[in-house]
Amino acid sequence: MAFEDRYGLELSTNSHRAAEAYRRGHDLMLAAWPGAAECFDEALQHDPSFALALIARARMHFAYAEAPLARQKAALARQLGASNGTDRERSHIEAIAVGIEGQPAKSLEASLAHLENWPRDAVILSLPLGAFGLYAFSGIANHDQARVDLCERHARHYGEDWWFLTYLGWSHTENGAVGAGRHLTQKGLDLRRENANAAHALAHAMYEDGSLEDADHFIDGWLPGYDRKGILHGHIAWHQALLALEKEDAARALDIYKRAIAREVSTAAPLNAVTDRASLLWRIWVCGHTVDPALWDDVARDALQLFPQAGVAFADVHVAMAAAATGNRDAFASRLRELDARLASGKLPPGPVVLAICRAAQAFAARDYAECASLLKPVAADVVRIGGSHAQRDIVEDTLLVALMQSGQVQEARTLLDKRLHRRPALRDSRWLAGLPH
Repeated sequence: MAFEDRYGLELSTNSHRAAEAYRRGHDLMLAAWPGAAECFDEALQHDPSFALALIARARMHFAYAEAPLARQKAALARQLGASNGTDRERSHIEAIAVGIEGQPAKSLEASLAHLENWPRDAVILSLPLGAFGLYAFSGIANHDQARVDLCERHARHYGEDWWFLTYLGWSHTENGAVGAGRHLTQKGLDLRRENANAAHALAHAMYEDGSLEDADHFIDGWLPGYDRKGILHGHIAWHQALLALEKEDAARALDIYKRAIAREVSTAAPLNAVTDRASLLWRIWVCGHTVDPALWDDVARDALQLFPQAGVAFADVHVAMAAAATGNRDAFASRLRELDARLASGKLPPGPVVLAICRAAQAFAARDYAECASLLKPVAADVVRIGGSHAQRDIVEDTLLVALMQSGQVQEARTLLDKRLHRRPALRDSRWLAGLPH
């Protein structure tokens, strides 16, 4: 008897229980819902030679920066796939394995080629998508459009599928079609309420269209049903903290930080943990509010522990912010030397913009606002290259705006605020614009 996944693709296992556990894990992984790793472990208990379950488990290890386990399982999945897998399964394994082995460009190339033959392989289609996906971290400037193009290319193969609608909607939202994106994402969430990726994407759409009250109400109602072990729990709370900052409620933003994002309360994956913590404290500070130095010390220590070396540009920017905010000159200088070396050797996909942001953070922390602005203005159009979402990258533009205002560059600040307000409604931007001298 041949077993299939939810998308009708063959699964090379002779165990009904293994196939069933894999299908459950497959959907939980696509929904960013807790329990996927346990399902893949269960599948492997029923069939230790089930290569797809093994590479899926490797991917879960990789998401949580458990590199040795991820590499070990990826290598074994390759061996098993070579001996008892189909062409589709071997291609699937390879696309994931090369990424785990530190070759994201090859992973992207392999994923796109794979999808030409097996477009309904949702796990592989998920790899280039998202704020931390292969497109976002590729260093290319048009990755928002690339995600939309990829989704639209394969839309006919998915129809009203809850996972696909989620990512199609998020991709359109990030590419500027916010109304269409919100509608598609809502459909995805309606089809599967236990879908953290859809809840996250909807929070983005509401942020982009200025629906602050809708977003706050939605997160209040949805988040309590999502276990804290969920990979996006802290990040969705982070979105709610941004809403509080829009309303100048720094006390509430800090309360959300302490209840849902701080190390003591969150089990987020390392990349989410470091970037959410550092960026929220930085935003609170940039907006003119006080941040307890002890909070910064914890964030800076964790950032260096989780990302001790340069290599993930989006993380490196946040590590540098934490080092700058705590005055850790040695850590800051070390990270810049590593980034300089990676840039010189062609191993920094986003290019010089990463170093410019890091140096600007140091200048801002030293209250050298003119220097901060002079570093950020020439690279403003390239910030997209570091990856992440619009909401996450706004931290760089926020820093530039405050630096412009603090250094007396009023006309440039007004021009940038006008541009931002034409992109999305924002209470804070409106307040800043109204407060500028004429």
